[in-house]
Amino acid sequence: MTQVLRVDGSMRTAGSTTRTLTDRVIEKLAPARVVTRDLADGIPFVNEDWINANFTDPAERTDAQRAALAHSDALVAELKAADVLVIGLPIYNFGLPAAVKAWVDMIARARETFKYTETGPVGLLDGKRAIVVVASGGTAVDSEIDFATPYLRHALAFVGIHDVTVVSAARQMVDGEAALKSAEAEIGALAA
Repeated sequence: MTQVLRVDGSMRTAGSTTRTLTDRVIEKLAPARVVTRDLADGIPFVNEDWINANFTDPAERTDAQRAALAHSDALVAELKAADVLVIGLPIYNFGLPAAVKAWVDMIARARETFKYTETGPVGLLDGKRAIVVVASGGTAVDSEIDFATPYLRHALAFVGIHDVTVVSAARQMVDGEAALKSAEAEIGALAA
């Protein structure tokens, strides 16, 4: 059975377009085992303790350093276990929500999700698929003012996830009905 990791990036738990459309994507992927990570529940930010622990050889980490990385380790384990990653990504002020950036910071780990080589970094999560459900009020996806979608595509590729499909419900404040209809059609066209 397919393992799906659902990451909800909207801070709105009710009335969220990305949550509603992500529900539809999950239905499309059924049957699947779904693990949900709701970033509205909170996520730590990288701090000095985390950085020091992350750059310490795993065999030499103290108990305090292992504790500093525990949440990050859990997020990495969820991602490694998933076949498909489904991310609900609202665009806030032309970019991604701070919690989504914090999630990326927690999962982009040298020796865990990417490695350094003589020719540069190489992602270690090949073979996974990502579906990113994007919603915005006025920002067109992949426009010159969309700093969220290109960033997330790049971050996913950095860890080895190159098969990325974007479902767009953009510019809802311009024509909400058309934006939702377009997103529903894109979801309908997804291969299960």
